Amino acid sequence: MLVLYETALGYCLFKVSDSAKLESADLWKEFENPEKANKLLKLKALHRFTSTATAVEDITALQGGKLGKGLKQFLTDEVVNKGKGKESLVVVDQSLGRSISKKLSINVSVQSEGSNELWRGIRSQLTALLDGLDPKDLATMSLGLSHSLSRFKLKFSPDKVDTMVVQAIALLDDLDKEINIYAMRVKEWYGWHFPEMAKIISDNIAYAKTIRHMGFRSNAASTDFSSILPEDLEAVLKAAAEISMGTEISDSDIAHINSLCDQVISISTYRTQLAEYLRNRMSAIAPNLTALVGELVGARLISHAGSLLSLAKHPASTVQILGAEKALFRALKTKHDTPKYGLIYHASLIGQAPPKLKGKMARMVATKAALSIRVDALTDAEGKSEETSATIGIENRTKLESRLRALEHQSELGGVNRYAQNGDKKQSRFSMGGETKTYNTKADAVDFVSTQRDDPMEAAVEAVLKVKEDKKKAKEEKRAKKKAQKEDDTDKMDVDGEEGEKDSEKKKEKKRKRRESEMPVVTESPEKEETEEERKARKEAKKAKKAAEKAAAAASSDSPKKKKKKSD
Repeated sequence: MLVLYETALGYCLFKVSDSAKLESADLWKEFENPEKANKLLKLKALHRFTSTATAVEDITALQGGKLGKGLKQFLTDEVVNKGKGKESLVVVDQSLGRSISKKLSINVSVQSEGSNELWRGIRSQLTALLDGLDPKDLATMSLGLSHSLSRFKLKFSPDKVDTMVVQAIALLDDLDKEINIYAMRVKEWYGWHFPEMAKIISDNIAYAKTIRHMGFRSNAASTDFSSILPEDLEAVLKAAAEISMGTEISDSDIAHINSLCDQVISISTYRTQLAEYLRNRMSAIAPNLTALVGELVGARLISHAGSLLSLAKHPASTVQILGAEKALFRALKTKHDTPKYGLIYHASLIGQAPPKLKGKMARMVATKAALSIRVDALTDAEGKSEETSATIGIENRTKLESRLRALEHQSELGGVNRYAQNGDKKQSRFSMGGETKTYNTKADAVDFVSTQRDDPMEAAVEAVLKVKEDKKKAKEEKRAKKKAQKEDDTDKMDVDGEEGEKDSEKKKEKKRKRRESEMPVVTESPEKEETEEERKARKEAKKAKKAAEKAAAAASSDSPKKKKKKSD
C-alpha cells in the first residue's frame, strides 16, 4: 500500500510495511517516536517543487480536488510506469482520489476513521521520515508557501467576478442619469436658439449629433443630415429652421453647446461598450439567469444581494420581492397588502403579461429564477463555458411563455364560460324571418389613402404652433399659480385681521372701563340764559378787575425807589 502526502517541500510517496495497522484504533502509537514511524512508513519517492509559482499552482489544484500537472507527472513516473498501478494509494481528499483514479487508472482508497491519525502522525514525524531535512527550513518553506497561496487567492478569487458585475451595473445606472441630465441641459440651452427642434427630434443622442453637425440654425438648409436623420425628419427640420422664432446666439455660445454635445455623444458610446461588457460577463457568470430574465435584471439582483452565492441562498419568495423592502415593511406595519414584485418586475416575461396576471407571473418567474441561480452558483467554470450551460434557463423560459399563453387564453374564455354556466340564460331557437334585404353595394367602396408624405412646410408650421401653445400654457400656469398664492395670502390676512380686530376691541373696552372708574362724578347744574345787561355788567366787572390789578402792580414797582431816596 502506498501513501501520498503533500508538503511545502513537494510530494512524498511512502510505502506502508503493514497495511493492517492503518485500520487499527491504536495507530497513533506507531508515531510516538521516529523509530516506530520509520518501521511503518518508508520513503519511496520525493517530488520537489521547482519554484514558488509551481508550488502555488499545484496546491491550488489540490485544494479544488483536481490533479495538477506536477502531481500527474510524479504519479505517472513512480506508480504507473513502474507497474505499481494495482497497489492501493491512500490520499487525503476523496475528490482528489476520484480524479486520480479517473485519469491515471490507479486504485485509490480514502480511509475515513484512521486516516486522520495517519496524517497527524506523518506531520509530527515528517523530519524523521525525510532524512536530511532541517525543521527550520521546513517551517520557512511552509510560511512562504502559505503567504504566496493567500496572495494568489486574494488576487485571483473566483468570487471577485461578482464584484465586476456589481460595479458595472452601478456604473451603467450612473451613466444613464448623466446622459439624461446632460441631454436636458443641451435641449434647454439650444432651445433658446431653435425651440422647434425639440418637438421634431425626440432622441437625445440624435439631437446632440444634429447640433454638432449643424451648429447655427441658419446652416440647416446647406447641411446634409442623411447619416443622422431620416428623410422626412430632415425636410421638417430644414423647413422649421427657416421660420423659427428662436433668438440669436454668439459663436462662444455655440462653442460651449458643441462641447456639451461632445460629452453626451462620448458618454453614450461608452455606455454601449459597458452594456456589451456586462452582457458578456453575465453570460459567463450566470448563463441560466441571463437567459431567463436578461442581463440587466440579473445583474441588479446580484448587485442587490451582494454576490451570486448569497443570491443563491435566498428562497424564491425573497427573490420575488427583492428590491421592494421599504414597501414590504410599510405594508407589514400598516397591515396592508404586501408587494408582489421588486426588481424582477422589469423582466420581459412579466412585462408581456397583462395587469391581472403580473403577480402570478412574477411568482412563477421567481421560482424558476431561484433554480437557475443555484445552478449557476454551484456549477464550475468549466461547466459554464460549455455551449449547453444555459439549457435550464432556456427550458424554464419556454415553459413560462407557454404557461403565460395558457393563462391569457383562460382569462379570455372566462367570461364565456360564466355566461354558459348560467342556466337561466339560454340561446333562443333560430327561426327564419319574413323580410328580405337587398345587398348594399356602397359598403364595398374603399377610401384610398394617399401614400405621399405630408408637406414638410406644414409639419414645420405645426412644430412652431406647438411651441407657441406650450409657451401660452406655461404663462397661464404661472398666472394661475400667482392667483392661487394671492388668494392664500388674502385668506391668511383675513384670518389675521379678524384676530387683530378682536384683540383691539378687547383693549378698548378695558381702557374705557378704566377711565369710567377714574372719572369723578360731576353734578350738572341747569344753565340759565344771560341777558344783554348781565353780559355788559360782567364785561365791565372784568375791565375794573384788570385796571385794579394794573394799579396794584404800578404801586408795588414805585415803593422801592421812594425808600432809596429817603435813605439818601
